[in-house]
Parts: sequence; C-alpha cells; structure tokens
Amino acid sequence: MRHSVVLFAVLAGSLLAGCAGRVRSGGEDPSSKSMLVRAQIADSRFTTAYDVVRALRNNWLNSRGIDSFRNRTEVQVYLDGVHLGSVQALQGLSAASIQYMQYINGADATTRWGTGHGRGVIYVGTGTPPAKP
Repeated sequence: MRHSVVLFAVLAGSLLAGCAGRVRSGGEDPSSKSMLVRAQIADSRFTTAYDVVRALRNNWLNSRGIDSFRNRTEVQVYLDGVHLGSVQALQGLSAASIQYMQYINGADATTRWGTGHGRGVIYVGTGTPPAKP
C-alpha cells in the first residue's frame, strides 16, 4: 500500500511540474517571446521598429544561432516578405505602420529563406498577424 502511495505522489508531482512549465507567471503565453503585436508596438515612446525591438525584445538583436566561421551572418529583417537587410533596416521603419513583429529562429529562417539566415529573422508585418499554431 505504501509503495503505491509513493508512486502516486511521484507521478502526480511529475505531471504538475510538466504543466507548470507551459504557463509563465502572470499568464504570459510562451509564444509571446517570439511575437509583438500592435497593442505593444503602439506605445507613444516608440517611433521606429528598432525602438520597439530594443525596448521590448532586445535579445532579438543579438546574433545567435547556426552560423559558420567562414560565412558570418547577422539577424536579417523582412517587411511583408521583402528582404530589407540587417537589423539596421529597422531604424527606417515607422512603428505607426506596423501591425506585428515576429522573431524566427535561425534553423526555421534557413529552412524558409536559405543560407545567410542562420542568425534568425525579424519579420515585420503591416497586415493581419499569422494565426497561432
């Protein structure tokens, strides 16, 4: 009897620990770390897309992910599917026209856009944000 109580306690603890990892404090959705929406971008202190990212998701600006020593890459920026260049391109984008911004990691960006995207992509959209998977 005691053995089954201990086993039940261990299983229940494992289940609770697994569920707790999915919900962040304050009810924050884990996918929100890779997406900024209009309500966040509309803050009056932001004039450019760079200001938004620097203030709310500064880690998106850091080069990280898949790369090679021979072909160094930077985080790339796309506006509605059009390649604009590196993160400096964000300084030329008005925050007022942006509906959402999404960070796409290096592996997914390389799969979608090919080599040269190993550090990731900041995708800026002026239309409706993509649906959550």
